[in-house]
Amino acid sequence: MRTVRDAAFDVMRQHGLTTLFANPGSTEVALLADLPDDLAFVLALHEGSVVGAATGWAIARDQPALVLLHTTAGLGNAVGALATARVNRAPLVVLVGQQDRRHLAQEPFLAGNLEGLCGEYPVRVETPIRAQDVPGAIGRAAHAATTRRGPALVIVPMNDWAEPADDLPVPAPAALRQATGADPEAVAHLAGLLAEARSPALVAGSAADTEAGWAALTALAERLNCPVWQESFGARAGFPQDHRLFAGHLPGDRARLRETLAPYDLVLAVGAPVLRQYAYGEGPLAPAGTRLALLTDDADEAHRAPVELAVLAPLPAFCAALAERVPARAQAPAIPARTAPPAPPRPGEPLRAAHVLSALAERLPADAVVVEETPSSRPELHALVPARQPLDFVSAAMGGLGFALPAAIGIRMAAPRRPVVAVVGDGSSLYQIQALWTAVHYEVGAVFIVLANGRYAVMDRLAEKHGGKAPWPAFDQVSVRSLAESLGCPARRVTRYDELVSELGSLVATFETRTEPLVLEVAVEAETAFQP
Repeated sequence: MRTVRDAAFDVMRQHGLTTLFANPGSTEVALLADLPDDLAFVLALHEGSVVGAATGWAIARDQPALVLLHTTAGLGNAVGALATARVNRAPLVVLVGQQDRRHLAQEPFLAGNLEGLCGEYPVRVETPIRAQDVPGAIGRAAHAATTRRGPALVIVPMNDWAEPADDLPVPAPAALRQATGADPEAVAHLAGLLAEARSPALVAGSAADTEAGWAALTALAERLNCPVWQESFGARAGFPQDHRLFAGHLPGDRARLRETLAPYDLVLAVGAPVLRQYAYGEGPLAPAGTRLALLTDDADEAHRAPVELAVLAPLPAFCAALAERVPARAQAPAIPARTAPPAPPRPGEPLRAAHVLSALAERLPADAVVVEETPSSRPELHALVPARQPLDFVSAAMGGLGFALPAAIGIRMAAPRRPVVAVVGDGSSLYQIQALWTAVHYEVGAVFIVLANGRYAVMDRLAEKHGGKAPWPAFDQVSVRSLAESLGCPARRVTRYDELVSELGSLVATFETRTEPLVLEVAVEAETAFQP
């Protein structure tokens, strides 16, 4: 007898959902027992690691990843990671186990009120009316995850998998195509704004981080001969940061933002929010006389943008059309000077994060993916480690911790020919340290550089900015190296610059081919300055 489970597997194969990230429970055993050989199972030891690894995989492949979560406990543990996936625009198809449909009305043990548990972060949530509706729901979830760029949930009662597939409804479309053209009238409108501007600037955002996006945005920038800024708090790099027109990263507070944008009479954000901030600040986002416009493929982003003109369109095609339409500019723009790398520390001088990042930048291959989660050192990372190719930089768009370790693992699994280096704070690493077990077990050769200062340094600095003393203690006694080794992951601790240079030098030859993960715990001095 052909079952709903059999039909669901066929739909998964149709949509390329053949790698399953999970931390299973009893309500999912009926799906998983005797899994077909062509479906790969990836175990992580916490649901945050499950979703984080799947998010990295989906970002690297630019296609939906398949996730399996265990009823209320599993979905509840994963909510923060699912919110990150939504804001990172990572397409996920998430199957959530539920108790047996036949006695759900009695709220049996392990039953859950699942549909609203993640709030509005999923792009779609469906509990199929009948068992036979499950395969079609998975197909609909795959389309929603792809077109709306986020996690789509399908809640499946545990007995549904064994039900007969003898009355399946018409499924979701086998293929769904989206238009990729640029509307000529919209191109003309935005091109007119750019042509009127005396000193335009572009802001590159995460949504432009594709091969086609980089090429089209670079062509537009070179045609306009204007500065290109990276959005503040961006999760991806939308423009080559070693390009002559790259101006740097926008600050995350209004006063400095207005100062930065003062030279420009028109600022066009491409695939970025307008203009994302951290702490609230008085006054407008842009100085008087600076007009704002937005080009985005995200309808929500367009609806909330405080701009004169928002255009909702596919980014590469629209940027390419703009580059052909706008007049070329010959005048060279003023580009801020690049941050110079720090001099190596003198003997006996403690290591700082900038020393580590500068040494890493000198040795990283151009195609290396840097996954960042070091809040207090992020400005130095941006300044010293430029993104030179698409997918070179990945971070958590939500700002929550626990993303980098599992995401680096998922990226390396999905793109095994690219070196992957996660740069994380020791405090950040503790949120999903158990992800290292997955890297060891599945021979994922990512490198994890942990900047260890034994404290939540960014929180200490923020407390100081508020004029108070932090009530939380340091955690100097925590050894990330020992925790990594307890999970089977090779790890070394570095305390001196010569040790750091030696370790990084030995890694250079193995970045692309290594199948063994490695943690480098680097002792660094807590920084005394921080600007978001």
